[in-house]
Amino acid sequence: METKIVLITAGRGPVECGRVVARVLELLLKDAKTKQIAAEVLDKTPGDLNGTLWSAIVKVRANSLSAFVACWSGTIQWTAQSPYRKYHKRKNWFAGVSFVDPAVSMQWQERDVLFETCRSSGPGGQNVNKVETAVRGTHKPSGIQVMVMETRSQLQNKKLCLERLKTKVEAQYLNVLMAQQQHQWQEHNELERGNPVKVITMAL
Repeated sequence: METKIVLITAGRGPVECGRVVARVLELLLKDAKTKQIAAEVLDKTPGDLNGTLWSAIVKVRANSLSAFVACWSGTIQWTAQSPYRKYHKRKNWFAGVSFVDPAVSMQWQERDVLFETCRSSGPGGQNVNKVETAVRGTHKPSGIQVMVMETRSQLQNKKLCLERLKTKVEAQYLNVLMAQQQHQWQEHNELERGNPVKVITMAL
């Protein structure tokens, strides 16, 4: 099974490009469903207006993703009248789409987590002060830590700690990926816009 992370960004584009990101996300998800590719939206950064996104992150999985990647990877040119500026002359708007492999060093591995137990503090009765039920989890590769002391069960606190730590580690990794993609888009946007991988002509 092949897995890719899809990054969609408007870069430095105006609000119309934010609308393109939202529409491209819709079409990409629809295309994935048609091709029986599992797709999960991991994160979306809302734009300034309703119905716009500055960026979106999607995880896709299938036995083979090569054709899907070739179809979507690159600059998407959307040709349409601005829905926000009626008399604006410009009709070409752009968004960048890139596919990256989950970095081996940042792939979540439970064995990379160091657990420590300690006594909980606060309300909860005498048991709170006598038994080490609180759990601190540290993801060794990134140094991210999570402390959980909500229940009297060390096992339950450990489970909650693991879930929250995984979410934080993955969120940090995805934010790094998106920052890299946006930087690349801003550095090379003029060159990339001259050779779009897909041109879409329909109302935004």
